[in-house]
Amino acid sequence: MLNETIGNAHGTRVILMDSISLITAEDGGTIIVSASHGGRISAGFAAKGRPLLVFFNDAGGGKGDAGRAAVALLEEAGIACASVDHRSARIGDARDHYDSGRVSARNERAARAGIAPGDTVRDAVERFAAFAAGDTTE
Repeated sequence: MLNETIGNAHGTRVILMDSISLITAEDGGTIIVSASHGGRISAGFAAKGRPLLVFFNDAGGGKGDAGRAAVALLEEAGIACASVDHRSARIGDARDHYDSGRVSARNERAARAGIAPGDTVRDAVERFAAFAAGDTTE
């Protein structure tokens, strides 16, 4: 199961995690591209780990939009969050999320950094990291 730091974007460590259950306290203040579904349990793991930004697969929405529950829950927890369109990346495959994923939804914290539906995950990571670092030279 992938749990790999792939580099830094504007001084912020970027981690690919096939499952958000792999998050630890050492991952606080990072950007995590997780390939877990964006349900309540996933939001709970992320809230404990305190990343700056986390991505989850939207799992096609699900009953009552359960696959995107983390987007709103993490806004309340003060963490930027975006979901990845299930048609653009395989659930459980963080590398595919980073390489091919497209944002389907985001919370207000992510929106303030310029992340929008339709963005590639790779571009959203870069844009958020620049925003977090105060780099406005884009």
